[in-house]
Amino acid sequence: MVKQSDELSWRVGGPQGSGVDTAAGIFQRACAIAGLHVFGRREYYSNIKGRHSYYDVRVAHYPLTSHREQVDLLVTFEPESLARHALAVVPGGAIVYNVRDADVPLEKITFLDARVRADLTAYLAEHELPATTAGVLEDARRRGVQVYPVPYNEITQQLAERLGVPKAIADRTLNTIAVSISAAMLDFPAEYVVRGMAHVFKGRQKIIDLNTEAIHLAYQYVHEHFDTEPFAFRLDAEKEHPPRLLLNGNQAVGLGKLAGGLTFQTYYPISPATDESVFLEAHSTFPLRNGQQGSVVIVQTEDELSAIAMASGAALTGARSATATSGPGFSLMVEALGWASMNEVPVVITLYMRGGPSTGMPTRTDQADLLFAIRAGHGDAPRIVLASGDLEEAFYDAAQAFNYAERYQMPVIHLVDKALASTTQTLEPFDLRRVHIERGLIAPPLSSPNGTGPYPRFEPSETGISSRVLVGTPGRIHWFTGAEHTELGRVTEDPVVRERMMEKRMRKLETAAREIPPEEKVRVYGDEHATFTIVSWGSTKGAILEALRRLAKKGVRARFVQVRLLWPFPADELRPYLEDADPLVVTELSYSAHIDALLRETTGIGADYYVLKYSGRPFAGEVLYTVFQRIHAGDAERRIVLHNPWE
Repeated sequence: MVKQSDELSWRVGGPQGSGVDTAAGIFQRACAIAGLHVFGRREYYSNIKGRHSYYDVRVAHYPLTSHREQVDLLVTFEPESLARHALAVVPGGAIVYNVRDADVPLEKITFLDARVRADLTAYLAEHELPATTAGVLEDARRRGVQVYPVPYNEITQQLAERLGVPKAIADRTLNTIAVSISAAMLDFPAEYVVRGMAHVFKGRQKIIDLNTEAIHLAYQYVHEHFDTEPFAFRLDAEKEHPPRLLLNGNQAVGLGKLAGGLTFQTYYPISPATDESVFLEAHSTFPLRNGQQGSVVIVQTEDELSAIAMASGAALTGARSATATSGPGFSLMVEALGWASMNEVPVVITLYMRGGPSTGMPTRTDQADLLFAIRAGHGDAPRIVLASGDLEEAFYDAAQAFNYAERYQMPVIHLVDKALASTTQTLEPFDLRRVHIERGLIAPPLSSPNGTGPYPRFEPSETGISSRVLVGTPGRIHWFTGAEHTELGRVTEDPVVRERMMEKRMRKLETAAREIPPEEKVRVYGDEHATFTIVSWGSTKGAILEALRRLAKKGVRARFVQVRLLWPFPADELRPYLEDADPLVVTELSYSAHIDALLRETTGIGADYYVLKYSGRPFAGEVLYTVFQRIHAGDAERRIVLHNPWE
């Protein structure tokens, strides 16, 4: 059998709180240390402990931009993961499972969803197999999947005896053992697993020593008890490789804010946004390139309205200020968002989109907040909305958002989503030469402020932009109010002044649309002159790029038009690609295809095909490739909704 070593899709599953993230962290860190490219995907229920979670880690000798729905190696240590994910394993792949889970009735698996149990029972009955994990394993064998039972309890007992520690302590290495079993099957050198584990448990030497011994025991067990010859996959380290970062989307955004000069951030805890602020709290002081220490203030407020109000207050003093939230929290911020628009406050809101409406699915992804982000609030209230498509963009966009906010003196909403937030990826180190800071027009203090009158902070101008006054600037007295106001900030309902102020604020959007470079608005990938045109935005980018590469290998010419700036909408930049598109395919993680509504509104051109997914899970590149092939062949319905009941 030819062993496949160019790439691997690895999945670990288990109950929430059982250390699934730790296991994935060890594996992907080990692979990154070995010079491999990593792309990780984390899926979990919105409860603290008990319900099912799983983590996909895809590794290869070349850059990756998407996960795969099918996996080559499934690692489990409890029956639910075995039941849920066995059907995802490819022929030639393998399942590692706890020997105690070899024959568990599906009805005895406590948290297995009723729909999953019913569908799996029906599938097994169709194949004349019992509704048990034994049936699931037999089905895997019939499909050419190798199955490997592991006596985890015996291994941890041996570990306890060897180190003279209580069995309960040894049992804590279960995740490390599971990772090590799979790594040994892949002929992946144990030294990388040890180094990955040591990084995860950095500074906790006793835990490192315990887990190091667990790794060696696991490798020993595989070598003595498993026949891995029928298993088709292997994993090789790169002999030489450049240094890379391994981080997730929350961390990329947080680091981008720090690079962009963030000094103050507020938040109220909400999934999946909280992790970014927690990351910033853990790095509230940091070294600067000049050898000095930098610092930021992170404040957890009593609610979301307070969060944006406090962030706006800080921005008025001259702090580069932001808040981070998700859909329900953003809903509560809307009143103060309007206040910030009225007073031309340069505040940044990072909006981590998740499944809605209402509480919806707090830990699942979605892109259905797009129109809300653009329209949120009553009245015409200008704001800039930009969206990141991958972790690299998330870093640079987080920094650039402050420049937009201060240059155009308005709120900036930076859209990311749960999929991007929890994606882990290896990246080349960020180029800080690409990060620059623009403070915009700021009124200087007066050297002799005595006797000066009020300052026209909101004075109309040709661009709509007037000199911003930092609160406390000597000689620059003016007023802030949520009501309509004069150029001094005084409340007014005069119709002429109202018109003048409204036109001033909205004119800034025209200025932004004119000044922001086209490459910051729209990017085109693939064959720029192809007519097969895919339009999308945000985290769909990675899966679309993989589909595009696969299409190119099949000789299909196609292009992906990524919309980066969502408001003011880049209609003029998009129009040439829309007018000669044949067909025009809109791809989005939503029910309603929000980007198509914007296309129709601003250009009069709508999609020929919709490729949508609203299960709360992201697109996979190989699935989009299959769909785009069908569209290209003229063998697809106009609205295509992607389903995967086993995710």
